[in-house]
Amino acid sequence: MAKVIEGLYYSESHEFVRVEGNVGFVGITDYAQNALGTVVYVDMPDVDDEVEAGEEFGAVESTKAASDLISPVSGTVIEVNEALNDQPELINEDAFENWIIKVELSDTSALDNLMDAKAYEAFCAK
Repeated sequence: MAKVIEGLYYSESHEFVRVEGNVGFVGITDYAQNALGTVVYVDMPDVDDEVEAGEEFGAVESTKAASDLISPVSGTVIEVNEALNDQPELINEDAFENWIIKVELSDTSALDNLMDAKAYEAFCAK
């Protein structure tokens, strides 16, 4: 069973967001990295780019497939995880520690459309 962490928000496209104050740390879930296999490249937006909930903001490529990244929140990218440029496989080692982008949230109501840990576990079990 893939690891799911309490207190995070989860999307049906297998992204997570950890909220600290007005900042969301966005990445892919453990379930997603397991399904993808070894991650070989992460396409990330630039700092100051705007992301919209439900819209694509990049992609993850693995030895098996490429998968679009869909933002679970709206806001401005304030940081990208530069370590993933050289070591994309960090996502495989710990998907939750190795977030992809940090977003200054423009509207927290998007969080209401996401799942909590229990709902996400049930979703993944289907």
